Amino acid sequence: MGWLFSKPWRTMPKNNEENLEFVKSYQPQNKDVKHLRILIHGQTGAGKSSFINSVESVLKGRVTNRALTDATSGRSFTEEYTTYKIQKESGNFYSFFFNDTMGLENDNDNGIHVEDIKLALKGHVKEGYQFNPKKQLTKSDQHYKSSPTLDDRVHVLVSVCPADKVSLLTDEVIKKMRDIRLAASKMKIPHLAVLTKVDLACPEAKKNINNVYKSDYLKKQVEKFSETLGIPENCIFLVKNYNSEIETNDDINVLILVALRQMVNFGEDFLDNL
Repeated sequence: MGWLFSKPWRTMPKNNEENLEFVKSYQPQNKDVKHLRILIHGQTGAGKSSFINSVESVLKGRVTNRALTDATSGRSFTEEYTTYKIQKESGNFYSFFFNDTMGLENDNDNGIHVEDIKLALKGHVKEGYQFNPKKQLTKSDQHYKSSPTLDDRVHVLVSVCPADKVSLLTDEVIKKMRDIRLAASKMKIPHLAVLTKVDLACPEAKKNINNVYKSDYLKKQVEKFSETLGIPENCIFLVKNYNSEIETNDDINVLILVALRQMVNFGEDFLDNL
């Protein structure tokens, strides 16, 4: 778990300024869309809400915790379909939103119903919908949006998984994640993945976050996750979310910004192809 390559196996930018400026100034070129919608999903406890908080922390230059997280619960802390808009200093919002979802569980009695995620991809799920593991959203429900606009639809799907739990993914969770990936693929929605908690997965990354893309162990986790879900390795990103830190850090920021920029790029490509 601690073996390091002499050189990084993935090239990273030497500073954050270019990526930071890119995401801060991004505007969708498609005039029918006001913002890019990025849907985050994954198993319970993967760090989905923490990733959203970490993106906001990078953009605001201070650690935030708007998407509530729970460090102790074994069940999903996110129970409603929630859109997170990140506000600029000017009072306007960045041109990309995040949708947080309930976590996937091993059984069908807990966690988000896979069909609800499929409906969200199509834009049928309204803000504030209370996820029900035992019952999917129906057309008669008040939170069902019958005629979603392109703005309501999801433009990028992001799977989140802890880097130290890739080999522990159960067959049931893998099946659900593959099902969601297939649904997104049929809609031509780009799919990326974020492997979180790299510091817990690799002692060398814990010592120095700059070792993330030198780590043999973390490289193998990227390869394993790619083989498991079919996501290309260059669409899988390693990040450390802000959890114990009280101030932002350039070395943590660079990992988050690289992933975020690709989400924005892929989303823009999706809109260009419509």
